[in-house]
Amino acid sequence: MNYNETIEYLFNSLPMFQRVGPAAYKPGLETTLAIDKAMGQPHLRFKTIHVAGTNGKGSVSHSTASVLQSAGYRTGLYTSPHLVDFRERIRVNGEMISEQAVVNFVASYKPIFEVLKPSFFEITVAMAFYWFELCGVEIAVIETGMGGRLDSTNIINPLVSVITSIGLDHTQFLGDTPEKIAFEKGGIIKPGIPVILGQMTDSVNVVFEDIAHKTGSRIVYACKQYQFVKALAEPDWHHLWYHCAGMEYGIATDLHGSYQKQNMAVTLSVCDELRKQGINIAEHHIQTGLQQVCSATGLTGRWQTIQHNPTVICDTGHNVDGIEFIVNQLKGLKYDQLHIVFGVVADKDPMPVLKLLPQDAEYYFTQATIQRALSAEVLTQKAKEIGLTGSAFYRVALAFDAAIKHSKTNDLIFIGGSTFVVADFLSSINYSIG
Repeated sequence: MNYNETIEYLFNSLPMFQRVGPAAYKPGLETTLAIDKAMGQPHLRFKTIHVAGTNGKGSVSHSTASVLQSAGYRTGLYTSPHLVDFRERIRVNGEMISEQAVVNFVASYKPIFEVLKPSFFEITVAMAFYWFELCGVEIAVIETGMGGRLDSTNIINPLVSVITSIGLDHTQFLGDTPEKIAFEKGGIIKPGIPVILGQMTDSVNVVFEDIAHKTGSRIVYACKQYQFVKALAEPDWHHLWYHCAGMEYGIATDLHGSYQKQNMAVTLSVCDELRKQGINIAEHHIQTGLQQVCSATGLTGRWQTIQHNPTVICDTGHNVDGIEFIVNQLKGLKYDQLHIVFGVVADKDPMPVLKLLPQDAEYYFTQATIQRALSAEVLTQKAKEIGLTGSAFYRVALAFDAAIKHSKTNDLIFIGGSTFVVADFLSSINYSIG
C-alpha cells in the first residue's frame, strides 16, 4: 500500500472514535500490551511524561515538549485528535512522522492487527512508540485520549503524571459526575510517581488525594505553586505573571487565551519536577520554549487568529468549561458585530453549551464532515429554542463564506463548537500544519 491507501485503511477499516464516536470506544490495555509486546516493547526505550485532563492537556503537552526541545532533548510528542493531517499526532522535535514511516509501520504489523482487531487509537499509540524508538527519542510527552485508567497510553511508567483539569465530557464512558471522571483520569497516577494537578474543585482533589495516598505518589498543586497575578497585553494574554516562592515570576508565550494562565502554571510545575529528577532545563530553556510553542511543536486551534479586517479566530474548546472560557474571552474583545460559525457532535447534548453562547451574535450553524456531526438543521432548531437565530449550512466552508460575506472590517468571526469544525475550517482555507 502507498500512503493514501494506508491512511484509507486506518480511517475506514478500523473503528475510529473521531469519526464514528461510541462504536469505536475500546477500553482496556490488553490489545495495546499485545501489540507492544510484538514490537519488542519500544515504550521502554525512552522516558515519558503522561498528560491527562478534560481541557488543557493539548496545550500543556505541546508547551512541555517545546521546553524540552529548547533544552536540547530529542523530544517525542503524541497527541490526538489531529486537525488537518493524520501525522500531526506523532512528532519528534516538532516534525511529523514521515508518510513512509506510516506505510512501513502498517505493512510490518498489519498481520498482527488482523488477529488482534485493535481500534484506530490503539494502532496510533503503537505507531507513536514505534516511531519514537526508531528516531532515538530521549523523552516523550504522551497525551491520553479521553480517559486515563483504561486509556491505551497507560502502559507507560512516566517521570511525572499530569492532570490538567476535570470537567463533564465523554460522560457516557467516564461517568456522569466530576468525581467519577476524576477517578478515571486519575488512573494514570503510578506508584511512587509524582502527579501534578491543575485547577480543580475540592471534591475532585479528594479523589486524586485518595488515589495518590494509595499509590504513594506526591501531589503538586500547580495553581498553588504558581499563583496567577496578572496578564499583560490583554486580550491576547501574551505575558503572564505569577507569585512563586515569594517572588513574582513572568513568562511570555505564543499561546493565547485566558485559559492558558492555568495551563502555563501546570507546565511550569512540570518543568520544576523534571529538574528535580535530573532533566537539564535551565531558565532560558523555559522562557524560549514557551515563547515558541506553536512554531516549535505545530500546535494549532487554540485561540488562533487567522486574519484581521475582519478578525477571524478559531478555537477547539467544545465542552461546557471550554465554551465558558471562549465566551468570556470574546467579551473582552472589541468589535462591531460578532459572527459565530458553530457546530457540534451528535453524541453529546448540545443544549448546555448553546445556553452559554451570546444572544447578540449572528450565527452560522454547520456540521463537520464526520459521521458524528449533528446536522446543521437540527442544531439550528435547538438553538432557536433558546433564542439563538441563524442559518444552517451543511459544510463548514459554506458557513464561513457566508460569515465573511456578511462581515465588515471591524467585525469578528469565531469558528468553533467542535474540534472537527475547526479541523474542517483549517482544511477549507488550505491551512498548512508543519
